[in-house]
Amino acid sequence: MARSLRIGIVAAHDAVVPPERYGGIEWAVSILAEGLLDAGHEVTLFAAPASATTAELVAPGGATGDGDAALRHVLGAWAAAAELDLVSDHSGLLAAAMADACPVPMVHTVHTPLDGARGELYRLAARVSRRLRLISVSAIQEGTAPDLPWVGTCPNALDLDAYPFYEGRREGYLFFLGRLSPEKGAADAVRVSRKMGLPLKLAGKMHDRAERAYFAREVQPYLGDGIEYLGEVSHEEKVQLLQRARCTLFPLAWEEPFGLAILESLACGTPVVAVDRGAVREVIAHGESGIVVESVDDMAAAVEAAELIEPAACRDHVESRFSEQRMVRAYQDAFDRLLAGA
Repeated sequence: MARSLRIGIVAAHDAVVPPERYGGIEWAVSILAEGLLDAGHEVTLFAAPASATTAELVAPGGATGDGDAALRHVLGAWAAAAELDLVSDHSGLLAAAMADACPVPMVHTVHTPLDGARGELYRLAARVSRRLRLISVSAIQEGTAPDLPWVGTCPNALDLDAYPFYEGRREGYLFFLGRLSPEKGAADAVRVSRKMGLPLKLAGKMHDRAERAYFAREVQPYLGDGIEYLGEVSHEEKVQLLQRARCTLFPLAWEEPFGLAILESLACGTPVVAVDRGAVREVIAHGESGIVVESVDDMAAAVEAAELIEPAACRDHVESRFSEQRMVRAYQDAFDRLLAGA
């Protein structure tokens, strides 16, 4: 991409960019916005009013939480987009379904798995909005729905300055980081901890009714005796927990489209053990930065194997494969293909 472009980046109407606590998509959006600015483009970020960015910030949905906020946000972004060259959307299916209403070329990044009902909704959106074009965050995510109108694969990245490498003394606990929901497998992390007789710290979002019910049924009865839930910790607390953990567990029970929390652990120098679901093998170099297992039953033995991995190898893996610069270049290549097709 040789010329400077006016690019709009659309986050969800209630998305604070970068996130104050949980928010993998918001981190990716923040990195993309700042990286495109550094590359010489003009960037307008459509996000929640509390966002912090050096791009021009627009919050068309305002700070309201009414049922029309998401629609108002997308409509406001599309109205402003007439002054732009293209739009990179990260706000969800509503914007994807309204792609034809955007006055300039728009490409939507899919941040969710595409198996089952969600894949069918994206197919319906592509039929309704014939100008819709998509970016995947992993090859396996795109491969689950090859019939959709893809223009590129852009793996997520980390702001490595926000995740200092640590090679000091590790504490003896296992760590779980993620939503307290069945697909992330917090209850399985508890089972691994109990099987090994090792302490476990769990940190993550628990807002939805389904998440609270899952926690009350599958996790809360086992708290104590070294197992503790820390809540949705701040970024600084999360980094400290990652840095000092013996190992980070990802007992995934869904087709993970990417797995940004895996990179967070590796960047801090902490190896991971993850169940082989979704894009796990695209994010982890098995035996070099973590251990990939076939099932939760294999995780206990894998924790011991992960202890042989050097912290520096974990950090090097992220720096070499998931840098900000790589992600931004991938998006610029996708934008080139979008505009060439437009």
